[in-house]
Amino acid sequence: MSSLALITGGQKGIGLGIARRLVAEGWRVALASSSAGDTDAVHSALEELGPAARYYQHDLRDTARIPDLFARIKAEQGAVRALVNNAGVPARVRGDMLEVKPENFDFTMDINLRGAFFLAQYAARHMLQQGGDAYRSIVFVTSVSAQMASVERAEYCISKAGAGMMAQLFAARLAVEGIGVFEIRPGIIQTGMTEGVKDKYTARIEDGLVPARRWGLPSDIAEAVLPMVEGKMQFANGAVVPVDGGLSIHRL
Repeated sequence: MSSLALITGGQKGIGLGIARRLVAEGWRVALASSSAGDTDAVHSALEELGPAARYYQHDLRDTARIPDLFARIKAEQGAVRALVNNAGVPARVRGDMLEVKPENFDFTMDINLRGAFFLAQYAARHMLQQGGDAYRSIVFVTSVSAQMASVERAEYCISKAGAGMMAQLFAARLAVEGIGVFEIRPGIIQTGMTEGVKDKYTARIEDGLVPARRWGLPSDIAEAVLPMVEGKMQFANGAVVPVDGGLSIHRL
């Protein structure tokens, strides 16, 4: 039976790009999201990906239901060999960081940091219980904002910086178990999340903000994920890979 990957937020954007690539390589995928307002995206993704994909409703904030999520996936598709911790939310309100409201800060942290941590924790336990020689991996999709400060999105940057350390911690803990853990930091990627700032960023990208002088695509992220989950980067455990067209290169 082909390997199975659990992809959070896999119904659209970067997550769907990763799902497409893995399915093309013979993987089966379990797509998980809260589905709030995304019913059409879920149906479209399942239709596109075909029988290799199944969808599971799961809110990352509801950590108590993580065991139920894995039980449902195992019953229908088998053991998860790769977790792509991709789902995340932007800052609810862009603006002066001195005006960030606690409820907006907590919302971002609950999904991008707390939810991602406990999902990865359970996935690691799940993987340790598996027998056989199949490679197992966890990939954290964070952001260049883990390192590059955007004062109008303070809570988002803080959550992604925390997620970067989370990836390092899991890598250090799981390397001895033969489980690969990696962090991918996307740059400015063309998705629904960035649609509202498309005109602003297109001009800046064309002016050299991104050395590659183009928007990133979900497929760019997917190409980086593939060797990580296939075990082709085993001794690079803990690697942090920017996929940003050179955006995060320090330049004069």
